[in-house]
Amino acid sequence: MSKKGFTLIELMLVVVIIGVLIAMVAPRLAGRSKEARVTAAKADIEANIAVALELFELDNGRYPTSEEGLNALRGKPSDLESWKGPYIKKKVPADPWSNPYQYKCPGEHGDDYDLFSCGPDGVVGGGDDITNWE
Repeated sequence: MSKKGFTLIELMLVVVIIGVLIAMVAPRLAGRSKEARVTAAKADIEANIAVALELFELDNGRYPTSEEGLNALRGKPSDLESWKGPYIKKKVPADPWSNPYQYKCPGEHGDDYDLFSCGPDGVVGGGDDITNWE
């Protein structure tokens, strides 16, 4: 009678090989996740939200105030008659770390407005902010 199956040594060898492969691949993939989130935040700041803000300004002659914030892109501020929004189809997006984008108008960095993400640490000025002025 012959028994079919794997020996304990064969199973351990397979586990070791899989572990080595994971150890080689995991560090490369870990850096890509952060890089992808930073790229997504830049796209929102430099394109998606920026275009909506430009359309708002074209229709209304001004950007939303800091008090109105980015929500003025979805809902009409009470003092605007020429609002033709919504300028963003869905709700105002959160950054890739699930924090709200920060918006200030007038801007403090030479632009009409400041738009930025606090980055992975979620802290304003934490050194990893993604901004529209740099």
